[in-house]
Parts: sequence; structure tokens; C-alpha cells
Amino acid sequence: MSLMISVSGIRGFVGESLTPKNLTAFAMAFATLMFRQRERRGGSLVEQRPKIVIGRDTRPTGKAISDLVSNTLLLCGCDVVDLGIATTPTVEIAVPGEHADGGLIITASHNPVAWNALKMLNHQGEFLSAVDVDELLAIADQELFVTAHWDTIGTLSSNELYGALHIKKVLELPCIDTTAIAKEQFRVLVDCVEGAGSSIIPKLCQELGIKNIVEVACGGSGLFPRNPEPIEENLSSTIAALKHSDCDFALIVDPDVDRLALLCEDGSLFGEEYTLIACADFYLKYNSGPVVNNLSSSRALRDIAAKYSVASYSAKVGEANVSEMMKEVQAVIGGEGNGGVILPELHYGRDALVGIALIVQAFTLWRNENRGGTLSQFRRHFPDYVMSKQKIELGSTSRAALATLLTDIASHYHNAAANWLDGLKLDFADSWVHLRPSNTEPIVRIYAEAPSQERAEALASELKQNIEQRVARLGSAGKHE
Repeated sequence: MSLMISVSGIRGFVGESLTPKNLTAFAMAFATLMFRQRERRGGSLVEQRPKIVIGRDTRPTGKAISDLVSNTLLLCGCDVVDLGIATTPTVEIAVPGEHADGGLIITASHNPVAWNALKMLNHQGEFLSAVDVDELLAIADQELFVTAHWDTIGTLSSNELYGALHIKKVLELPCIDTTAIAKEQFRVLVDCVEGAGSSIIPKLCQELGIKNIVEVACGGSGLFPRNPEPIEENLSSTIAALKHSDCDFALIVDPDVDRLALLCEDGSLFGEEYTLIACADFYLKYNSGPVVNNLSSSRALRDIAAKYSVASYSAKVGEANVSEMMKEVQAVIGGEGNGGVILPELHYGRDALVGIALIVQAFTLWRNENRGGTLSQFRRHFPDYVMSKQKIELGSTSRAALATLLTDIASHYHNAAANWLDGLKLDFADSWVHLRPSNTEPIVRIYAEAPSQERAEALASELKQNIEQRVARLGSAGKHE
């Protein structure tokens, strides 16, 4: 199994692809990149060493990896501020808070417990750009590492206060009214899948005014009781716990707390696509401006933007791409359809704490305006779309052949607007389909959305069959050459 390398970090299976050797190499490369970037920004390498903030989720391998990486950074001449167990968005806030040069988060996000990763942040607390990642990989490949002499190694300090500061910043958002939330006397189930949210999410809920909390998998052991990705097929035990708890709804986060899922009072899913929709619909009442999601996220955000007469944009898939476009268009809120909410008023990163505060406040406001009601009723007042997600195995089809194939498909569907920003997206009058070649596997992912499940499934299946037939013809032609 090989390492997965992208703008969101270096990810692998501990003991196989993620080994002490490559952890050390990438930590040294990151330290070297921080020295170079500090110099480019005009910083003095003599007066002050680069400062790196590091945090981790609760996985059993996290502490050992964090210690190895921290000591490597020290021996490269960097100062390290260790936050201990911390959510990804908390580390993103801490980097500029510490005036640091970068940050590292030891987490494999929603991957199973055997995985871990290094998520890498720049001095703004945001993921490295593709250019930065290319430079880091070149440093690692050529072993152009900066190291310190015995008398210039870095210093290690700890700071466990950023969790509380993170909560404080969320509560200080002008649109959050904890008094109004408290009056609703919500009873809420919180499932943190034994991850980094195990302590901070219940504390946030209490500070928001939710005093009656049922905690599920909030021990922080790092031993995930189920697949930790917060999607429907993994939440049967949480749904069962909700139905026996008499709670008004459930809040569910992934191990590093950058994604939020919700369950309604009846055990139905609010829908990961609709976390951002509900947050945007509420937030635009207070702060008008453009919104951004990615090309594979729901059209419902566009409908919400039209409701408030603001522009809506779609970026390439990936948090870094969404954040970059948000900056370009000066968006006031954005995110992705996986439950990730980005609020620039706080920081440019997906943040489940922000998502929780906005959606609980939104539900509170709706209940006040409608004289009560349930979360499932609240969900039904948003534009309703259904998504189908499929994939196609490409076999030996080349990238050039695939590009020709997608061009042929675009010309075939002349009644749809074609978008080539990230694969091919076809926008129809009442639906869309996104064909996105994977960067790591020989597959094409197919995302289709329509007003009904039947229409979404039919659209995805139609495109899948179309591509499979064309791939088969390519293979047949190749055999006769």
C-alpha cells in the first residue's frame, strides 16, 4: 500500500506505508519548507527559528507519531508548540494565534483506526497549496534537509488552552444567541466516535445553552466503535441510540472534527449535503455575500443564494480549492457537501464547531418563528434534492483516451451546460451529473443530483453505461491494432 499524498497531507497505513522512516523524512522536509518560507517572507533565520504548532486526534498511534515528528522538528531547528489532543480546526486557529510559521495535525480524519497522517498547514493555518506540496516533495526526494547544530536545536512547549479559545471564538460570533438556544431546552445526543471531539463538542454544547446532553462514544479512547466516517451506512448504532434517548436530535462528528452530520428526532438523516445548506440559509440573514461549495455538492446552495440575491460559485473538489475560491470571490460562507462548513469570519477551514453553533441557532430561530417543531420538519423547508454516487473502473484506459471520451459525452448531451474545471460536470435544467476522474485510482466517480431518487439514480446509471460502452469500444479497438 502506497502513501496518499495531496494538499491535505501525507496519509497511510501505520506500519506499512506510514513508517518511522517516511514520517521522519516528511517532517524534515516540512521543517525545511518552513525555513524557506520564513526567509521569503523576510523573516530572520538568526533572530528567530520557525515555530510549528502540532496537534493530534485520539488514535492509539497519535502520541508516538507526534513525539517522533516533534523531536524531528526540534533537531531541524524549529520551535514546537504542542496542543496535545486537538481538533483540526482548533490547530488551524492556533497557528496564526501563535504567530507560527506552520502547523501539523496528526490525524487520518475519517479513515479507520489503522490509518494516520500528517496534515500540513501554512502560516495562515490553511492547507499547503499544490505548489507548496510540490516543493516539499522535491525536498524529501532530494533530501535537501535543514538540520540544527547541537546548540541551535528548537524548544518544545505545550499549550492546551486553544480548545477553550476555539469555543470562545464560536460563541462570540454576532449571530449566536445562547440565551435563545437555552430557552429551547434541547435534549441532544452527541456522538464523537471516540475522536478529538470527545471533550470539546460536549463543552461547546453546554456553552451554547444545551444542558441536557447524552454522550455516545465521547471517552476519547481513539478506538472507534464503528467506521468513523459520519455517513448513513455507518450510523445504525447511533440511530438506535437516538431512538432510545428521547433526544431532539443528534450531532455527529468525525475523528478530527472538521465534518458534521445530524440525525433528526425520528432517526432520519438530516443529510450531509444539508449541513452547509442550513448554515448558509441562516448566516446570510446576518451577513450578505457570495457563497461557495464544490462541483460535487448540492445545487440547493445555489437556490439558497438566489433566495438572498447573492452569487453562488463552485470550486474544484477539495477543501483547499474551496477556500481559495472563497478568498477570490470574497465569500461569506462556504464548504463541501460532506458536512464541512467554512466561515471566514472565524477562519478558512472546515469546522464542525462552527457548523454546530450555526445549525443549532438556525433551528432555534425557525422554531421561534414557527411556534415549535422538530428537526425533520425544519429539514423539509429547504430545497429538496437527492444524490446518487457511483463509480466506473477504467482498467487500462489512458488519460488521453479518457479526455477524448469525456469530450464526446459532453457533445452528446448538448442540452446541458458543460463545466470542465474538475473533470466534466453537465448541468441540466433540473439536475446535474459530475464525472470526476480519480487522482489515485483508475476510476471515474459519478455524482448525480435530481429532485427524486429515481431520477438521480437513472441519470447516474445512464452516464455510467455510456462511459462503460465507450471504454469497451476503446478496449476492443486496441485489441485489433
